[in-house]
Amino acid sequence: MSSLRFKVVEEASNRKAVPVDIPKARPQEYYASKVFNRAKMYEYLPIDTYKALINAIDNKEPLSRKVADSVAEGMKRWAIDNGARHYTHWFQPLTETTAEKHDGFVEHDGKGGMVEEFSGKLLVQQEPDASSFPNGGIRNTFEARGYSAWDISSPAFLMDNTLCIPTIFISYTGESLDYKTPLLRALSAVDKAGTAVARYFDPKVNHVISNLGWEQEYFLVDEALYAARPDLVLTGRTLMGHESAKNQQLEDHYFGAIPSRVEAFMLDLEIEAHKLGIPAKTRHNEVAPNQFELAPIFEETNLANDHNMLIMSLMSEVARRHNFRVLLHEKPFAGINGSGKHNNWSLGTDTGTLLFAPGKTPKENLQFITFVANIMAAVHRHNALLKASIMSATNCHRLGANEAPPAIIS
Repeated sequence: MSSLRFKVVEEASNRKAVPVDIPKARPQEYYASKVFNRAKMYEYLPIDTYKALINAIDNKEPLSRKVADSVAEGMKRWAIDNGARHYTHWFQPLTETTAEKHDGFVEHDGKGGMVEEFSGKLLVQQEPDASSFPNGGIRNTFEARGYSAWDISSPAFLMDNTLCIPTIFISYTGESLDYKTPLLRALSAVDKAGTAVARYFDPKVNHVISNLGWEQEYFLVDEALYAARPDLVLTGRTLMGHESAKNQQLEDHYFGAIPSRVEAFMLDLEIEAHKLGIPAKTRHNEVAPNQFELAPIFEETNLANDHNMLIMSLMSEVARRHNFRVLLHEKPFAGINGSGKHNNWSLGTDTGTLLFAPGKTPKENLQFITFVANIMAAVHRHNALLKASIMSATNCHRLGANEAPPAIIS
């Protein structure tokens, strides 16, 4: 057993950085190339359809079936032009991961052949089986139907040869079976309440928008060393062993020089993220050995959340290409710093005003104080609900020491 362990360690130490196929173009030239964003919508949709869809996204107006059919046709043409063969409603069930069921564009042509079609009906709503997803006991087994419904505020994207359409996931009777539905409801409530207050200061305000900048910390472990640890393989965290000789005693890993193998992984990950429209910007060593962080530019909260779910999936895939395994457990190793998902959150208006920014005039400063006071009052009043929404045994374990600061205004 000891000779096998030494062989694994030697194999891991001899690994070199995997070459990354760096695009010759600059990031701005391939950024969002796999996303059906507004530029692609303008190119592939009739102008009336484009205007109706943008109005629905920006002003939360309903879409007609005719417009949905037109959007589906344009979205399908874009996807096929980029090599797609299937489509899926991409949702976030109560499993901490994402889920998808792929369907081909194929339909009978009535003559013994087939055609590639995609209708507004298939775009807007589908009925995947919900019986195998966590549901909190809100329904009987014979009512196992679950419905996925298109989230127009988050653009569709391509993963390999599949068109992924962000959706919510609800039960037959309307209860949420996912994490996106409560988020959208919360954002709608903040928009409604915040807009009413913001209009006292500026009658031109139509919407208050929530923005989020998340920070994704993670550990990288050489694949050979990972395979030699059954506890990591089975649970994603350490259950045995002892602390390493060089730990984080001096915290000299933090912001230190990034190892070449890790930098190659980071670059590969950033390229894949940029193609999916994820604005990855910052990368650095974190406090614990082999701990690192990626952070994007802030975005609208619902879109930022979708991008965070995507980046975690991308991390696992890209890490394997570089002979790494990525650990996203809050505290995968005993005795050293845990991984946080710190969220930098703010509110702004559709007129471009940052509501948590101190003003330069008494009126502007009064607006800042008003929103800060209301947020603090809301956190105090709904403290138990906020704690319950983020509570988990592993999260509490990580936060039990002094690894994360309290919420701060900066």
